[in-house]
Amino acid sequence: MNLTDSKYSSFGLVKDMMATADVVANFSADQAKETGRAIAQVGRLLLTGEGSSRIFPAKNLIANARRMNWPIALCTEAARQAQEYDLSNWSVFAASNSGKTSEVIKLFQDLKAKGHKHLYGLTASENSRLSELASKCYVLKCGPEGAVAATKSVIEQALFYHAMLEHACGIPLLGRRVKTLSEQIRSALTLQIDPKLTDKIATAGTIYFAGRNDGVAEELTLKTNEITRKKSDFLEGTYAVHGIEEVMDKNDVVIWVDPYEDSIGKFHDVLEKGVGLTVIAVATKQTSFPTIVVPESELQSYVMMAAGWNVLVEAGVKLGINLDKPVRARKVGNEFVG
Repeated sequence: MNLTDSKYSSFGLVKDMMATADVVANFSADQAKETGRAIAQVGRLLLTGEGSSRIFPAKNLIANARRMNWPIALCTEAARQAQEYDLSNWSVFAASNSGKTSEVIKLFQDLKAKGHKHLYGLTASENSRLSELASKCYVLKCGPEGAVAATKSVIEQALFYHAMLEHACGIPLLGRRVKTLSEQIRSALTLQIDPKLTDKIATAGTIYFAGRNDGVAEELTLKTNEITRKKSDFLEGTYAVHGIEEVMDKNDVVIWVDPYEDSIGKFHDVLEKGVGLTVIAVATKQTSFPTIVVPESELQSYVMMAAGWNVLVEAGVKLGINLDKPVRARKVGNEFVG
């Protein structure tokens, strides 16, 4: 996709996606330094929110932290379920673009009533309801989004968490990496997608995303519903070859994000040969499947996300869909009233 062709440039969604590269380049990695240090003193952090504000920002952070063996206990849970937990010795960070997501507000009301002192928020709105309840609340710099589907805000939320936890662990490296990451994201967003792959995705009955539990494939699964209006499912890890093939159809597509090399043969046998469907890989090098090759990065998940957006926009444009305005989906999924 690009902004020089009117079939893309007329959509706010495409403008938001393309603006993400600049959001990354201009990201300030030191804004939550003190909050990071406060969280380090607690030693435990629950990341909450609903939908896109939680899936990639929280799960990406947790996956990276575990790979790096960062010494902070991290978990994520949707806000409604988190109300059932004893969070008395946890710091709690909620992301809500509107600052008025019902589940988040109710959780923070409950925790504040119990005297909880370590409540933090991240919104896209000044003077929000969440900011009234949080001990400290930050506002995203990416600006308003022009479509229902959240994109540039999701990436900034993820960068914010990443930078904050680096400060908590005393290893602030992100600031020196964002310029390079910005160019890698721009490259992934503007990759030429093979029209034959676009046709396969656009005509698929169900679009499955396979991949790690790091938020990328799961978030793209949600974006598939909002952007292409097609049914989709997230198949974590190698779940795609552990029984769900029984209900798959040859007209379905599996988009495999960053494939495990030692599982490629099994995916070929079970899905391509067994079911007869198309497997498309998103990877840093060619695979035995049709492959969308993306730049290799120290922050690979962000680049994979951008490539996935590119694929979905191409499918949405092919289908003639208004990318900015789903029929039923709303910008604020469940707004707090009270």
